[in-house]
Amino acid sequence: MAMSKTALRVGVIGFGQWGPNHVRNFSRIEGCTLIRVCDSSEKRLALARKQFPGVETTRNPRGITGAPDIDAVVVATPVQSHFELVRESLRVGKHVLCEKPLALSSAESKALCLLARKHRRVLMVGHVFLYNPGTLHLKQAIDQGELGRIYYMDAVRTNLGPVRSDVGVVYDLASHDISIFNYLLGSKPATVSAVGGAFLQKGIEDIGFLTLTYPKGVICHVHTSWLNPRKVRQLTVVGGRKMAVWDDMNTLEPIRYYDKGVVPKSYSSFGEFHMILRDGAITIPKLTPFEPLMRQDQEFVDCIRSRRQPAASGVFGTEVVRVLEAALRSVKGGGRTVRVRYT
Repeated sequence: MAMSKTALRVGVIGFGQWGPNHVRNFSRIEGCTLIRVCDSSEKRLALARKQFPGVETTRNPRGITGAPDIDAVVVATPVQSHFELVRESLRVGKHVLCEKPLALSSAESKALCLLARKHRRVLMVGHVFLYNPGTLHLKQAIDQGELGRIYYMDAVRTNLGPVRSDVGVVYDLASHDISIFNYLLGSKPATVSAVGGAFLQKGIEDIGFLTLTYPKGVICHVHTSWLNPRKVRQLTVVGGRKMAVWDDMNTLEPIRYYDKGVVPKSYSSFGEFHMILRDGAITIPKLTPFEPLMRQDQEFVDCIRSRRQPAASGVFGTEVVRVLEAALRSVKGGGRTVRVRYT
């Protein structure tokens, strides 16, 4: 499908939690024209027409996936519908931005990546934390060696709700932290062990604890929960030279770098090995604030126009799904260590 020479014509499927934000963004991005919004609820569509006067609406997804007047599709629906909607869009040559996770299985995700490559279209996954100023600052610090060798990372992502009924907390919340780990480390975990508890709905875990092993001995841990009295969005990164704590709920000072560590002192005459704690300064960098979702949506447009792949590509999203699959296998196996399959 040839893209319009004057503007990238966009359709958004899903006007629930994230859809309205995408509609707002693509209405503002230069060189884009928002053509149509789809949702199964007429009430939601009425709200779309009220908030965005002039936008077309439909309750039939094919009014977007198969529409000849649309070049790019944003899929912001429950994960069970992702595969069909993305596949139908790619089949007719549309570029696709799909909310995370890309699909329920790695087999479906891989099929979508192959289809995107066949039709030479951009397939992007909404791993929005790859476009967060905190993540980007940490990535730069790690890549430049400011923290030294990375020993481990510990992430906490909890809140009281919102409770979902389509997927559990692993697919819903842990997917964020897995994407962050993979991005910051520039690698993929070899194994994962996980335990979870389904207290509210049978078969759908509402708490999860995951431990992932990465190359070079890096260990990453995730604590996710829909049953926590406090909303916490925090990541601790421990390196050989420095440590960092990123609190995404702290809008004023989200990141702190600690010049702390443990170093060998000397051997005593009795053969004892002494360690000394190093307690240095705390640095609080000034981060330039911006909206990650707008940065992500702009990246989608830029990649289409420059014919390049985004950081949150379909391949990247597929690797996250592979880890999620392994984590659920571990949960069902009582927490046993599971090797992640990448083939």
